[in-house]
Amino acid sequence: MINIIIGLILLMALAYLGWSIIWIAPLIALLVAGLEGLDLLPAYTEIYMTGFVNFAKKWFPVFLLGAIFGKLMEETGMAQSVAYKITQFIGKKRAVLGVLVGAAVLTYGGVSLFVVVFAIYPLAIALFREADVSRKLIPATITLGAFTFTMTALPGTPQIQNIIPTEYFQTTPTAGPIMGVVSGLIMAVGGYLYLAWRSKRLQSKGDGYTEPKNGDEVKEIDASTLPNPYLSILPLLIVVFVLNILKLDILPSLLIGIIAIMLLSFKKFKTFIKSINGGAAGSAMAILNTSAAVGFGAVVTAVPSFKQLTDLILGIKGNPLISEAVAVQLLASITGSASGGMGIALEALGDKYYQLSQTTGIDPEAFHRIASVASGASILPHNGALLTLLAVTGLKHKDSYLDVAVVGFIIPTIAVIAAIILASMGLY
Repeated sequence: MINIIIGLILLMALAYLGWSIIWIAPLIALLVAGLEGLDLLPAYTEIYMTGFVNFAKKWFPVFLLGAIFGKLMEETGMAQSVAYKITQFIGKKRAVLGVLVGAAVLTYGGVSLFVVVFAIYPLAIALFREADVSRKLIPATITLGAFTFTMTALPGTPQIQNIIPTEYFQTTPTAGPIMGVVSGLIMAVGGYLYLAWRSKRLQSKGDGYTEPKNGDEVKEIDASTLPNPYLSILPLLIVVFVLNILKLDILPSLLIGIIAIMLLSFKKFKTFIKSINGGAAGSAMAILNTSAAVGFGAVVTAVPSFKQLTDLILGIKGNPLISEAVAVQLLASITGSASGGMGIALEALGDKYYQLSQTTGIDPEAFHRIASVASGASILPHNGALLTLLAVTGLKHKDSYLDVAVVGFIIPTIAVIAAIILASMGLY
């Protein structure tokens, strides 16, 4: 398996150095194919591009509507209005909790992760300044609120990481409710307690709030310009309601949410074209990055030595949910993408795990929830969402990654283990 390992290490290292996965993924895929003795041109045109195109064909509409929904929420001020109202209710002195809950509500309501970052950051600056909390904790706080429990664990979340497994396990977004709620609470409560402790520890050392030094002025939030928060939260509730109560597909759910935003913000109709175009452009980049990672995975799964890797993962003793968690978390960590790594793992092994669910008596809902939660327990330094978050906040890995790792990798890994234990007890 040395050729696959070389490819995975190269992909991770180059992504960490900032090289775009859109072009390094096919190059490294061809390197692996060449080392394995495959013809390079067919490996690219028939294997890599087939994996790339199939993923884009299946999931681009979700990426597109999700990005447009999020961009409209941002441009109309609805996202900030909801977050501002939540933090106002919680109190300015509870800066970490306010930012955490604000990001969580937006994410669970269907706003894309990248939009949440841009919408929440100005609010985080205002709250952390007021409470004199170190700005170093902003990335970890947003990571906890947007990239963990509301993205992968809580049943019914419309995020792509919870939608992808439905295709492979014939489940719904509410799959594994007990596992999801418990693992979500472990991430949310555990992460918050850690960040609260870190905040006090930094303050005791004199490390309080400092203004950004990256030259970018963070605009103060003018609450008088924000739309009504109670109307602003309606599109979020509508998406969750239509998806989970009316049991419609994710596409009509998002489309209805988009229509709701436009109807409730009709006075701002002049911004609609810009918002929709911006969301569409953002979705194209997101699907390209993820499809590139999946295309790499398609080549890896086609080389002869992949069977050894499959046998190794499937050969992990005990509950098959353990091997699924290892496969998804490993590939999501290496590719720097929760959805991309999950796509690779389930494309290669999803059928096998579904068959195991039929033969072992373990409910497919358990496989769904483990795949989703494990995909999020993968935030290494080269993770794409993390790199965007650090760029927006003007902070470096050395400032914030330790705290991000605790709330975005270590505690979610504990949550995965807890979910597996629950499933082994028959509690799905």
